[in-house]
Amino acid sequence: MTLPSTLGGLDRERFAHLGVRDEVRRNLMRKIAAGEELFPGIVGYEDTVVPQVVNALMARHDLILLGLRGQAKTRLSRMLVSLLDEWTPMVAGSQLREHPLAPVTEAIKRQVEQQGDATPLQWLHRDQRYGEKLATPDVTVADLIGDVDPLKAAHRKLDLSDEEVIHFGIVPRSNRGIFCVNEIPDLAPRIQVALLNLLEEQDIQIRGFPLRIPLDVVMVFTANPEDYTNRGSIITPLKDRIASQITTHYPRSLADSKLITMSEAWTERNTPKVQCPSFIDDIVEEIAFRGRESEFIDQKSGVSARLTIAARELLHSQVEVRALRHPKDPVAPRIIDLQRIAPGITGKVELVYEGEQEGAARVAHHLLGESCQTVFDRLFPMAIEGDDPSPADDTYKPILDWFARGATLDITDANAFTDYAATLDAVPGLGAIVSASLGELNPAERACAMELVIEGLHQHNLLSKQDLDTGASYGDMLRSMMGSL
Repeated sequence: MTLPSTLGGLDRERFAHLGVRDEVRRNLMRKIAAGEELFPGIVGYEDTVVPQVVNALMARHDLILLGLRGQAKTRLSRMLVSLLDEWTPMVAGSQLREHPLAPVTEAIKRQVEQQGDATPLQWLHRDQRYGEKLATPDVTVADLIGDVDPLKAAHRKLDLSDEEVIHFGIVPRSNRGIFCVNEIPDLAPRIQVALLNLLEEQDIQIRGFPLRIPLDVVMVFTANPEDYTNRGSIITPLKDRIASQITTHYPRSLADSKLITMSEAWTERNTPKVQCPSFIDDIVEEIAFRGRESEFIDQKSGVSARLTIAARELLHSQVEVRALRHPKDPVAPRIIDLQRIAPGITGKVELVYEGEQEGAARVAHHLLGESCQTVFDRLFPMAIEGDDPSPADDTYKPILDWFARGATLDITDANAFTDYAATLDAVPGLGAIVSASLGELNPAERACAMELVIEGLHQHNLLSKQDLDTGASYGDMLRSMMGSL
């Protein structure tokens, strides 16, 4: 499509001036009627957050997305730009990106009146019509709204109240677009006040000079709940002027969580593809779910979806390193590899006092153990019943008897696959339990599942475990207790 460079060549019907809110509403209605996906890649919000966002936009509202960290608030805000027209005209050189058929500043009005059809045009792509600012305490009114430029006033001999001496801030420069302020509570209250007129009357004031410039900006804010952050809060008048408040949430199902992790984690690398069993995927996702219930973690802070993304990437790296050392082995993870993903956990959780006493590393180790236990209980027969510390039935008796006779199982993450598999095959009855519960598996999946059974029995206190730098050693629980005495 050829876009005209002057006002005379503009199709005035096709590119008629339309407010941003009406433009978003029109395109949203068209997408809904056509059955198009509104926010591709946003998972788990189909029946909760997305309908609320749709209703707010249909009502021409400014909105705030309120939720804990790692809940796709910023990503959802950035996707709103897809609801704008692909191209829109503006008068060339206009600071406020004014539409040639509806200029708002006196200077551009005079320019259009004088030049008429020869008025030069620029074209804005929808991606250029989105602005964003991370709120920090050092943000000023001049940054957001603008300030008087005394040098320009002196040079051009203009009064300080003249709009032509204004150096506009980032929000006015996003005129005819969408602007997002991330983490709005971090913005100083006096700076939040500067946004009040913009939201209600769609005009701005600079240095006490009222400027009746009808800005056309859809404002979007993101914030953590006020009871979470000690850094600040949203002032009540500003909250009152934000028409829609929409609460986000973490994935509510394991399937949704896995979709998010798989779409965001960097796993497509220039090395052989890692063949990850589905139960390993489940264990990685369960880390976040267990963390959101842990007594050691501040639940007001939350457990970000970035935790599982980072953990998945670290797991792939661990498998890659072993594959370089043993190039003929299956490129697949093991349960013992999970201890290498702790760095992706420790930095992403805020600990309460009890958690600080335990230490971040021990809390991460605890979450990994709980995740393994959860998936073990889901896949294999019950190990213990209720609070009874004895085995639930005879399913695991051959394994426990083998350990009771003094045998130990030593596993490292550096062993070649043949040694790893042979070590597990030596445990009587272990392979039969895996086959009975999971059916036919490839050799790498089978060995990993066998190791999960051993770890699950340890998590149920039926086996002891000694963690080593590069692996673990499992043994009989009674012998371990007697040895410690």
